[in-house]
Amino acid sequence: MSKSNSLGVHSEAGTLRSVLVCRPGLAHRRLTPGNCDSLLFDSVLWVERAMEDHARFVDVMVAAGVEVLELHALLATIMAMPPARAWLLDRTVNDDTVGVGLVGDLRAWLDSLGPAALTEHLVGGIAKGDLPFSADDLLGGTLDGSDFVVPPVPNSLFTRDSSAWVYAGVTLNPMYWPARQRETLLLAAVYRFHPRFAGHQLWWADPDVHHGPATLEGGDIMPVGKGVVLVGMGERTSPQAVQQLARSLFAQGAATRVVACQMPRQRAQMHLDTVMTFLDVDFVSVYRDGIDQIRATSLLPGDGPGSLRIERHEAPLLDVVGDVLGLSSLRVLTTGGDAFEAEREQWDDGNNVLTLKPRTVIAYDRNVATNRKMRAAGVDVIEIPGGELSRGRGGAHCMSCPIVRDSLEP
Repeated sequence: MSKSNSLGVHSEAGTLRSVLVCRPGLAHRRLTPGNCDSLLFDSVLWVERAMEDHARFVDVMVAAGVEVLELHALLATIMAMPPARAWLLDRTVNDDTVGVGLVGDLRAWLDSLGPAALTEHLVGGIAKGDLPFSADDLLGGTLDGSDFVVPPVPNSLFTRDSSAWVYAGVTLNPMYWPARQRETLLLAAVYRFHPRFAGHQLWWADPDVHHGPATLEGGDIMPVGKGVVLVGMGERTSPQAVQQLARSLFAQGAATRVVACQMPRQRAQMHLDTVMTFLDVDFVSVYRDGIDQIRATSLLPGDGPGSLRIERHEAPLLDVVGDVLGLSSLRVLTTGGDAFEAEREQWDDGNNVLTLKPRTVIAYDRNVATNRKMRAAGVDVIEIPGGELSRGRGGAHCMSCPIVRDSLEP
């Protein structure tokens, strides 16, 4: 059953029809050895090479017939719309974000910019040295020229996380780290105002609300079919958020079961998709040392309105997934190489591949052993350069937010 004519993601491995990406740019030029850690990158990028490599990623998807939507382009379109510009700038430039003394001059300057230039600063940030006026207020007086008035959001490169399409609707995710939280606001503006997303269904959450410890990121969210959604709970997605997501999905008839996957709180396993991705409806690539540590708990609709029923699983996660999908078993491919190589390739996103259609994936070229194992198992592996793009700890799966993907159900 195809869902290709409407917004929605109905599996993890059905044919990919439309996807959202974000190219490297100004935000990555502003990464330095001094700030990359706080901005969640392992080191600075060779930006020109990263841009070339990301363009290769896009070219592969376009050649496969995928509609590729790019965040800068989408934002530039809506920044030409006065209501959209006002909505986003009201939430970006205010007393809380930039201080009382800067609001007036900064807002006036941003309002004077064209859509493309404004978009570059919304993603790439605004340093004190960018300002065409004297920032001599209390905040400005504490800043050097390279200090940020509005920080960049270089992790927008990993579009998987700030929103996630789950069956026929989308979540706007309250992210764990402050360095990433403004990404969700940008996506909220795109979904609210861009005509491509007219009439979209929002499952959860409200970007105008601070959700406290209820944090959720898209790399943990997998709509796998039959009304089932897998959600990782590790470093960045909390039980508080998973319960609210499940309650909302059930109330709106969007899902029948949410399988919460409790993971170690480790950067090497920051999201569920860093230890497992689907290559086909019944075929998964996993990092064995990570997947074996996961404990699964199902959330199901309760007896009363808004209530949840909990079903704890003693079985390993892969057995649970196979069972809830009605499969006798899952076929499993593990990260390639010996113990050293497996750990290294997992760190370099060997399992974080993007499935274009069943058994056709995009993977980083650096994960030689894992890619070799996939090909031996009958998977068509299309390699892209990963030396620069992986420095923020994300592979092809992380760099893509599917907007439309077919179901694999008969």
